Amino acid sequence: MNIKKFFIPFVILSSILVLDQVFKFYIKNHFYLGEEISVIGDWFKLHFTENYGMAFGLEFGGKTGKIILTLFRIIFVGVIGYYIKTLIDKNTKPIYVYGWVFIVAGALGNIIDSVFYGVYFGYDSWFHGRVVDMLYFPLIQTTIPENWPFWAGEDFEFFRPVFNIADAAISLGFVMILLFQKAVTEEENKAESESTIAPEVETEG
Repeated sequence: MNIKKFFIPFVILSSILVLDQVFKFYIKNHFYLGEEISVIGDWFKLHFTENYGMAFGLEFGGKTGKIILTLFRIIFVGVIGYYIKTLIDKNTKPIYVYGWVFIVAGALGNIIDSVFYGVYFGYDSWFHGRVVDMLYFPLIQTTIPENWPFWAGEDFEFFRPVFNIADAAISLGFVMILLFQKAVTEEENKAESESTIAPEVETEG
């Protein structure tokens, strides 16, 4: 195994994890729950909130669902970690590999919250930690006109979810994979075709 091939993915993974956890610890220790400060005008704020479930504040099945979700994430990280190794061994396009690394790093960041935070911060047991969220981008805040056929007069906000660096890494990873999936598939098909043609040429010779 060529260790050098794994160096950049390891650096990316470690950097995301460290940044995610340092930021979460800072928010957890310096903000009270629900506290909000403006970073850039009214469209980028730090808003401290916590959730028991999935990304962007979504929740799933109470405490039992929380354990199931965390175990699923751990299994997912293991499977994708092995998949990343196979991609690196096959010399797959690096940017595509990095997309998967971003996803694993983000998943690990939220797993750490879920597994350890409840015990570390003293509010719950193992696997029942709350995920710390703080990034809030209310880019559009308006009221829907009264003459609209649906939701007339209701307040509208985009982007409403509060998330964290781990969530952002997962989302960015998915975008990278979608953008480069076709190119990687074409490369793999080309390599398979060449490997099939080569033995035939040798036989004919």
